[in-house]
Amino acid sequence: MSSAHLGLGSKCPPAHKCKLRLYSMRFCPYAQRIHLVLDAKKIPYEVVNVNLTQKPEWLYSKSPQGKVPVLELDGDCLHESAIIADYLDDKYQHWPLHPRDPWKKAKDKLLLDQFNKVVCLLMRMLRSPRNIDKLFMEELMEELDVFEAELTARGTPFYGGSRPGMLDYMIWPWCERSDMPRIVVGDRWNLPKERFRHLMEWRGAMKDDEAVKKSFLESSVHAKYFMSAQAGSPDYDLLLH
Repeated sequence: MSSAHLGLGSKCPPAHKCKLRLYSMRFCPYAQRIHLVLDAKKIPYEVVNVNLTQKPEWLYSKSPQGKVPVLELDGDCLHESAIIADYLDDKYQHWPLHPRDPWKKAKDKLLLDQFNKVVCLLMRMLRSPRNIDKLFMEELMEELDVFEAELTARGTPFYGGSRPGMLDYMIWPWCERSDMPRIVVGDRWNLPKERFRHLMEWRGAMKDDEAVKKSFLESSVHAKYFMSAQAGSPDYDLLLH
């Protein structure tokens, strides 16, 4: 799945008519969301990986802000991961990921919005590991309590029921990286297993999902990329070395 990331001065490869193309970056969790949805639905697509430090000039014709993910079809583009994911679920209905009940779908979207708080706290931890203390960890765990309680209340292995749904795939990229803080900040990263028993079981079940397996990377690899980015020289092609 990995290919060299195209950068400044590169030419955009010619696209195939009627075939979906995903502009991605191998370590971007937002781009991984779309890989997961495409792979879960078994939708054929091609990938163009992009260097986000030395962005190719043509990227701005695909995405006004020069970001990934971008989904392209016959020269027309969509950007923003949540919008792309919703489009794919509406267009390819053979394997629905959103609940078909509008109320349940809305509740899942509220949970996804709340998960942004977890993302912000994790990034704060990784970027300022010296500032991590017990108060910070309790704040993070209180946010995770919401997701533990919800999974417990649903009584199913996944938020989507007996198999992963849209909410599962949308939050997975950060959960895949959940061991990365231990590598970066050490023993201060410690989630009590009993407090988050259902989340731990969910994480194990997600790792066995076929769509997850296609883009999964170990936390040590994610950490290696993150540290290269923190040092100012992100190693986008780490997997090719």
